[in-house]
Amino acid sequence: MIMAAFGAFDKEYTIQELIAHYDSKQAEMLALKSYFQSIVPAHHTVKIEFTDNNELNIFHISTLDTTTGSKMRNDNWDLKIKSARVDSMITSLGWSRKTLKILKAKLDEAGCISVTNSSPFNIGFQRSGMGMYFYNLFDKPIPDSLRANYDDSCTYVLYTDQVVLEYGGGAVGPQCFPW
Repeated sequence: MIMAAFGAFDKEYTIQELIAHYDSKQAEMLALKSYFQSIVPAHHTVKIEFTDNNELNIFHISTLDTTTGSKMRNDNWDLKIKSARVDSMITSLGWSRKTLKILKAKLDEAGCISVTNSSPFNIGFQRSGMGMYFYNLFDKPIPDSLRANYDDSCTYVLYTDQVVLEYGGGAVGPQCFPW
């Protein structure tokens, strides 16, 4: 039972499976990226991961204070979508529950579960145990000076000059891509 709780029986995805998924869902991922960038206010970074239609596994908001240069963080885990906490957070972003519904639908269309408007833009594909698979989407080709950072064959695998696959290991289990 303990092994199941930590995801010991969860599916592990190969690099080839991530590539095939990206190739089949590229248009949907780019539409998700465009939508998310359009709804996140300036000077905010939002990371959101859906557990299902009713719960959020992660909902983090970072806000840059342009006067002081400091960041304010509001990190949250395991939230019911229909809760005062989520209502307060989405209101601070100028969102509504309808915004969350649209975002969840776009993630479903892309076959993914999370999104972060970071640089590079990050889309979470699936969890496996405590680890997670991601797609990092760059706006421009990755400069030669950064290629080695994004192609270490452990955490990162360079797929194209603008797409990097990522595996984030959890507290237990594999820390690198399963080969």
